[in-house]
Amino acid sequence: MKSEAKTVIIGGGIIGLSIAYNLAKLSESDVVVLEKGYLGNGSTFRCGTGIRQQFGDEANIRMMKRSVEIWEGLKEELGHDVEFTQSGYLFLLYDEEELESFKKNVRLQNKFGVPSRIITPEEAREIVPLLNTDGVIGAAWNHTDGKANPFKAVFAYAEAAKRLGVEIYEYTEAKGIKVENGGIKAVVTNRGEIKTGRVINAANAWASKINEMAGVPVDIPIHPYKHQGVKTEPIKPGQIEPMVVSFKHGGVYLTQEANQGGVIGGYGLKYGPTYDITPTYEFLRGVSYRFARIIPALKYVNVIRIWGGFYAETPDGNATIGRINEIDEFYIAAGFSGHGFMLAPVVGEALAELIVDGKTNKPLDFYDPYRFERGELRGKAIQMG
Repeated sequence: MKSEAKTVIIGGGIIGLSIAYNLAKLSESDVVVLEKGYLGNGSTFRCGTGIRQQFGDEANIRMMKRSVEIWEGLKEELGHDVEFTQSGYLFLLYDEEELESFKKNVRLQNKFGVPSRIITPEEAREIVPLLNTDGVIGAAWNHTDGKANPFKAVFAYAEAAKRLGVEIYEYTEAKGIKVENGGIKAVVTNRGEIKTGRVINAANAWASKINEMAGVPVDIPIHPYKHQGVKTEPIKPGQIEPMVVSFKHGGVYLTQEANQGGVIGGYGLKYGPTYDITPTYEFLRGVSYRFARIIPALKYVNVIRIWGGFYAETPDGNATIGRINEIDEFYIAAGFSGHGFMLAPVVGEALAELIVDGKTNKPLDFYDPYRFERGELRGKAIQMG
């Protein structure tokens, strides 16, 4: 293990790896990534795989539009197929209030170049023939949204970063951060000490613990909540290609895997704050009922796996990304509240630009870590699962 590095990134999920890769692209390759377990084991490998631009605020729409542009070329850029598939997102709408809210969102999305639109229940059935449209009065649809394979994406970013000189240490836990006179001196790990002048906190569900290690004086509320996912046995290919979402049914979301054919998804049941991610029967019962309400044919399909994972949640459901002013060269990119996987490409690009160039054209002010201390919560970002 290196004893010194210009930059130490704490957290080996897709956010930390994207930041490392993008720093190295900008010739800042003296980077070490620390992961206390195996790569992706916190939130990334446990996510719902979805990638969408259908948000209700300008910043997330702009960030996700750029992120999708990167996702589209990621196979060629990283040299590995991350199985990004633009199979769309379909939000089912059941009452006039919900419909009007999504019409407003669609107008804002269209303003920034996202080709979402409101469609009829009949059009929704054309997209997903197995869909139960009883009670549905419309749907929000964007064919350029999609999904990707989190396992392949993590390893693609890791391998690309290593080719550019980044070093990645798994099973290496940050135990402390030495700070003197407002500057970082070293990160202490279970394998020894790494001298460094820059730390990036990409620990997501553990981000508050890392902030405490560094003595961050500002309150940045990020708390881990258990969410769960499910996977069924394979069904006939092409049955549920888009991500289908219904808030009427408890925030249920489901889609068919692009290659393996199983249906994966979850719903809004959560526990916490907690670091316990043991799956529950309550979830299995609830998600099975909801899947069958949306796609009745799924009542005959066997579940083969359920799992738990983390949403690192903030009070407004939006991430904290930026510089901590009181500690020189301490940055945070955490608290993604279920959106980290989809945002990872653009977050890595934006934070690397901020660090290397001192500025970025991405709207990072929206994710200002100091907003909570000022009482400036953003509009609650849409969350599923």
